[in-house]
Amino acid sequence: MQYIDAGQEGVTASEADREPSTAELAAIQREMPVIEAEIELLNAEIAALGRAHSHLDTRRIRRAERRLLEERRRLAAKQRTAAERWAG
Repeated sequence: MQYIDAGQEGVTASEADREPSTAELAAIQREMPVIEAEIELLNAEIAALGRAHSHLDTRRIRRAERRLLEERRRLAAKQRTAAERWAG
């Protein structure tokens, strides 16, 4: 029997590459308020699916949208501040 060799290394990641690095975990942690706000908005939208929106549904979605925008603003401000520290 004749074997055919692909001539390249395997595509499976090594043990060191399978887990997120400390820097990646820190980035996820910094973005967690935004992720949670996105989940809150998604939950509000899902709850309103398949039926006419009530006044409460509309308020819940608007509140979730405002929270998401606020968390995104905070994250952008933190990133801008960090970038200014590195630059100057």
